[in-house]
Amino acid sequence: MSEAVVEIHDLHKSFGSLEVLKGIDFSVAPGEVVCLIGSSGSGKSTLLRCINLLEKPDKGVIRVFGEDILSIRNVDRYRANVGMCFQQFNLFKNMNVLKNCMIAQEKVLKRSSKEAEEKAMFFLKKVGMEAFANADPSRISGGQKQRVAIARALCMDPDLMLFDEPTSALDPEMVKEVLEVMKQLAVDGLTMIVVTHEMGFARQAADRVVFMDKGVIEEEGSPEEIFTNPKSARTREFLQHFIND
Repeated sequence: MSEAVVEIHDLHKSFGSLEVLKGIDFSVAPGEVVCLIGSSGSGKSTLLRCINLLEKPDKGVIRVFGEDILSIRNVDRYRANVGMCFQQFNLFKNMNVLKNCMIAQEKVLKRSSKEAEEKAMFFLKKVGMEAFANADPSRISGGQKQRVAIARALCMDPDLMLFDEPTSALDPEMVKEVLEVMKQLAVDGLTMIVVTHEMGFARQAADRVVFMDKGVIEEEGSPEEIFTNPKSARTREFLQHFIND
């Protein structure tokens, strides 16, 4: 088996007196799709933000591609290899869709405009947004914005993609189009960690589901194990809400 893409040992993070991560041990294999589920405040997004160095943990080890990332100096270069999509899209309002997908390639990867544009159009086509290349981001729907945000991250040729509730800011009819793109990325073999409330997506696309509760990993296993036969009473209680909805 190849070396793990992500290895986390004894990760702790507090905000003031609130302990959000309480000793997380976690790893992700190459090509694996891991979905993090759990109630709001369970530490899922904080864990993701630590992996992307948006938060600095108080204690613990995070290795990505075998490298201790907490001692990295060139954070931009590291993040170029680790794509991240947020709830809020974070597109640049003063640039069209195409430019949004080109700018980091030019600035961080030092690609020529021609090369950056070709790469951008390739991934805009992959997410079904090539017809909107010249569109103003403020004039496209939320689902379209999120697909552009995914294309923009893919333009950097990441070996790992992090998704933090990528559909939570979307209307229900737009959720499906974004999840379809993500399912295709999973089929293509991209290593992904996805924080999600979309249990259907977790069930269909994940290789492994990790249930977090109050800053710890309460249970993890295959989608079949977690959704059909959860061992923890807390996992069962959490999933019951979705079955009853």
